[in-house]
Amino acid sequence: MKKVLSTLLIAAVGGGAALFMQQKLVKQTDAIAQQEAQAIPVHFASSSGAVASAAPDFTGAAETSVNTVVHIKTQTQAKYEDQMYYNPFQQFFYGNSQPQQRIQQGSGSGVIIDKNGYIVTNNHVINGADKIEVILNDKRSYPAELVGADPQTDLALLKINEKNLPFLPYGNSDNVKVGEWCLAIGNPFNLTSTITAGIISAKGRNINILENDPSRGIFPIESFIQTDAAVNPGNSGGALVNTNGDLIGINSAIASQNGAYIGYSFAIPVNMVKKVVADLAEFGTVQRAYIGVSIRDIDSKLAEEKSIKDLNGVYVNGLTENGAAEKAGVQIGDVVTKIEGFNVNNTSSLQEQISKYRPGNKIEVTLLRGNKEIKVPVILKNKDGNTDILKKEAVTKAKEVTTISALGANFEVLDPSDMKKLNIQNGVRVTNLQNGKLYAAGIREGFIITAIDKKKIHNIDELNQILKSKQGGTLIEGIYPNGMRAYYGFGM
Repeated sequence: MKKVLSTLLIAAVGGGAALFMQQKLVKQTDAIAQQEAQAIPVHFASSSGAVASAAPDFTGAAETSVNTVVHIKTQTQAKYEDQMYYNPFQQFFYGNSQPQQRIQQGSGSGVIIDKNGYIVTNNHVINGADKIEVILNDKRSYPAELVGADPQTDLALLKINEKNLPFLPYGNSDNVKVGEWCLAIGNPFNLTSTITAGIISAKGRNINILENDPSRGIFPIESFIQTDAAVNPGNSGGALVNTNGDLIGINSAIASQNGAYIGYSFAIPVNMVKKVVADLAEFGTVQRAYIGVSIRDIDSKLAEEKSIKDLNGVYVNGLTENGAAEKAGVQIGDVVTKIEGFNVNNTSSLQEQISKYRPGNKIEVTLLRGNKEIKVPVILKNKDGNTDILKKEAVTKAKEVTTISALGANFEVLDPSDMKKLNIQNGVRVTNLQNGKLYAAGIREGFIITAIDKKKIHNIDELNQILKSKQGGTLIEGIYPNGMRAYYGFGM
């Protein structure tokens, strides 16, 4: 009995001691937990341990920019490829009424860059348009005049008859850095005044999207700013602005397999835009400067082959005889690293920097020749190898042009290069088409008349003489610039 009581007493004492220690430990643990909760601040994960800042506020940039971006609508008479379902012999033989003309409509964006009504947009937005309408953010609408266009950079300058308009100030695209916030403003899918946000994700992008046609003297210049701001069809020609509301680019293209935004968009840097539109406004054509070098990007293979230690810069692969670079002492094998102090790490960025200057401008080019850095002054030249400023009249070769009022059109002789390209030996081109017999027959501007009633046409005099003597039905045959042959019949 004593043994049992002794055992129970020991158990009671042990249990009491255990309970006392548990309560003591719980209180201490709670106190420690409370102290840790008070002492340790909560951070977003970062190497610096700094508390994450609040999301950027875009309202100021949006408010100052949205009224400077316009909606552009275009109308174009149906081109020759849209007439393929019309049988011209129907009118010729049966005297039926003229075919109905289809109207093609387009839509895009533009940016007001001057209070007196100058607007910049993409060339592809207005290219070939017969009518251009500009609609402001306050819904006022104006017909627009095309001041000039530049297919090489995909830019165009419009003018509307209005004063004291809000306009976007130019920023500096050379100072734009990857990772900066930006806004894209435009009219995607005809949804006017749409603003999206993103970051600058790359600079100096060449995506091979612009027209390349050496036969017409078109050599594209691509050095796009890449962003992840959402851009869709209709945004073309709209503004890319920084958080201060400064224009840093003109939205131009998207990377997509289905025509809609899937993550990346591309804008023309504003420093290139400034130069191009200034030239179009002053001269009607772009004063394009050339440095006179053949260049290539530096990769590891070229670096090993030429013993180049640094992969930055562009390699001078060739020189234009008597060109600007050769005159300045640039040599094959040199590596161009800077233009006027700005780094050039690929061919696109070099083209972008040169595009900011006119023939006759002197620039400082920094080179690496072996392991030695050299700075040389280079006087840029034009495509003809001199420093003259080209007027619009001098750019387009003068052609023989004749108006035949009865037909409602002008006619011009063809260049040998035009005939070679289309594999024809004769013909005259229809230009400045107005309401008249040719228009009623379905002929469109650019059509090349090669024969009338099976008689070949070599010049405008032959065309005029044959038409003067014609009475009754007339059959015209020819070819369009895209190579499509067509036949039209009408009565004289």
